[in-house]
Amino acid sequence: MMMVTAHEVARRAHFEAEALVHLDALYSFALKLSRARDDAEDLVSDTILRAFERWEQYRRGTNIRAWLFTILYHAFVSRKRRIDAREVSEGDGETGWSPKDAVGEADPEGRFYDSFLDDSIVHAIDALPADYRTAVVLSDIQDLRYAEIAEVLGIPEGTVKSRLFRGRRLLQRELRGYAEEMGYVKFVAA
Repeated sequence: MMMVTAHEVARRAHFEAEALVHLDALYSFALKLSRARDDAEDLVSDTILRAFERWEQYRRGTNIRAWLFTILYHAFVSRKRRIDAREVSEGDGETGWSPKDAVGEADPEGRFYDSFLDDSIVHAIDALPADYRTAVVLSDIQDLRYAEIAEVLGIPEGTVKSRLFRGRRLLQRELRGYAEEMGYVKFVAA
């Protein structure tokens, strides 16, 4: 029988109290990155496991949410690189199709939840280039500050500001007609 020390019990309780309250935000971010419910769940599980394993590296009093998002983003990038490398080596060179390609809708539950937002907005966000989409989601949906986004993505704060500016500009252009139609802005003839 394995003995659990008081330190281990306290460590686990502290981790659960600080980290697990962010599961919904982690899942939301993972879903926007991976675009598939199962992959998002796997990413969140990997993130929680890695965070618990590295709990001593977390400095109390700092932003745990940004720390968890950083772990999740790095897990996503690592997983994507492995999958991309595997697809290149396993894909059918003639048709570009792999027998492992999904058939049907990859995320029907995600589609249901996305229906709470207007499809035009969801499509506009999803259509953004990945770097812009990630910055916009972290800022405008997850409410992280520039410095936190820079830490999560491992890029300079100026790059974050640039990606947000460009991403928001693309969204603005894409959603102009929608905003006029919904009455959010008035059409002004030039």
